[in-house]
Amino acid sequence: MKNKYNLKELQEKLEKCRNMKLEDVTLDDVDELSSIKIDRRKSSNERILDFLTKVKNPYIFKVNGRLVRMRFSENGPTTDECLTNMLENLYR
Repeated sequence: MKNKYNLKELQEKLEKCRNMKLEDVTLDDVDELSSIKIDRRKSSNERILDFLTKVKNPYIFKVNGRLVRMRFSENGPTTDECLTNMLENLYR
């Protein structure tokens, strides 16, 4: 599974996107969340990797044309848990 994903590239993308300010992002810079298609038959880890590969910015995206920023607290659920939960709810 991981062989088809460039994990180093994904890690660099996450780091770059995590530090972006919402003020520096335009609607054209991000994806409409409903337009991202993820195969529900894949494992949760593979769905997360697919999502991270397909989106321009996994932390900032559009929902119904509005910018949404996703943040994670240091003491809360992990990024993995949050993304898994979001994808499971979105792609049921």
